[in-house]
Amino acid sequence: MGAVALVLYFLGVGEIPLLFGGALLVLSVRFVQRRQSSEAGAFAPFGLPLGLLALPAASTGLVGLFLSFLKIGSVLFGSGYVLLAFFRSEFVVSGLLTDQELLDAVAIGQVTPGPVFTTATFVGYLLAGVPGALLATVGIFLPAFVFVAITGPIIPRLRESPILAGLLDGANVVSLALMAGVTWQLARASVFEPIPALIALVSLVLLFRTEINPVWLVIGGGVIGLIFWIFLT
Repeated sequence: MGAVALVLYFLGVGEIPLLFGGALLVLSVRFVQRRQSSEAGAFAPFGLPLGLLALPAASTGLVGLFLSFLKIGSVLFGSGYVLLAFFRSEFVVSGLLTDQELLDAVAIGQVTPGPVFTTATFVGYLLAGVPGALLATVGIFLPAFVFVAITGPIIPRLRESPILAGLLDGANVVSLALMAGVTWQLARASVFEPIPALIALVSLVLLFRTEINPVWLVIGGGVIGLIFWIFLT
């Protein structure tokens, strides 16, 4: 499922169909394997606001900007880094941002306190200044508060169901595929010279071979990049 999702992502299939398709496919396989049709109804309370999916990508104006982030926040699933795949599809493909600007937003989101979702604040600022930053922040976080309040009482049922656990397994593996895909796409916009490539390679080796705190890798990469920009460009 992960390999197929990665290939389909590079072929241009959207993140939302991949997440829902992967989740439903694994759910269906588990359902057939266990032949417990009585549990199928437990999925009913988990309906998402699919009407938001009809919104056009990256609508113009402050209202459109808010709706774009609200849409992403409503359907996003998995690690915060899956957010980057949604942002690239919503804003880079539509021409409102470049890959480099999205990378800058990721860097700001990483070095500031809080979750990866704070990247949305910087993206909103790039698109519409301070009002855009405020609306982007509210839009991306609002659905999570609503969904937690609604689904809190029924989460135990989901965890106890071996079939519905397949729903989460499918969405999780697609999330990993999306993260791998967008990492490759953004790397092509960043690692385009020997020094950045060397920084990336050394950081990757240190990340896997040592227990160094990733914060030091980010700071070290930034310092080396700054020195490279000042003296060699």
